[in-house]
Amino acid sequence: MSDVRRLLEIMAQLRDPEDGCPWDVEQTFESIAPYTIEEAYEVDDAIRRGDASALRDELGDLLLQVVFHARMAEEAGQFDFGDVVESVCEKLVRRHPHVFADARIDSARAQTDAWERQKSEERAQRGDTSVADGIPLGLPALMRARKLLGRAERAGLSAPSRERLEKRVDTGVAALHQALPERDPVVLDPLLGDLLLAIVALARNFELDAEAALRGAVSRLEDRLRGGEGASREEGGRPTPG
Repeated sequence: MSDVRRLLEIMAQLRDPEDGCPWDVEQTFESIAPYTIEEAYEVDDAIRRGDASALRDELGDLLLQVVFHARMAEEAGQFDFGDVVESVCEKLVRRHPHVFADARIDSARAQTDAWERQKSEERAQRGDTSVADGIPLGLPALMRARKLLGRAERAGLSAPSRERLEKRVDTGVAALHQALPERDPVVLDPLLGDLLLAIVALARNFELDAEAALRGAVSRLEDRLRGGEGASREEGGRPTPG
């Protein structure tokens, strides 16, 4: 028996209404979705820590999520795990004509451009009517903003210069600073959102990823906090906040 087949059979047993696990049986697509997202982040965490053993385990957990969703879909008569594999295989072949056909791609950048054209054609075939269609609502906000801005630029809807983007950031900071004394969240919330969006747009102009930049800053903050906690324990005191 193949490893994948064994996994599929274990999942089927767990979902068995009579002899399965009560927790697994009562799950739905909606209840499992948060776990799927969490497992993807745990894969990312293992990669960032350079922990190959953890990465192996987390990839297994992520694969379990795929199998879980596929099993529920099979029970509902929608599709099964084999359909999932067939779909991704077909997509990979279709999106890599320079490997599986006679197209020519000379660089990774050219491949990225070709990939985006392919995805645009696929969205058109699905009947999408907006550049915003198909961008998951559950993405982290900075990541989703970057994708929306990229789609808009490729569609010719928005391509401001670096100078205009810098001015947007400066204007956003000034507006936020002016509104701070009132401390009105109804006013501050959209101003802060607009400023963050302007920063994401400026980061794209510099070919930077605002999500990755913020993750790096948070990681450095975490290191400082852990260092402060360690020093505090050695001195028998408490870390200074701020």
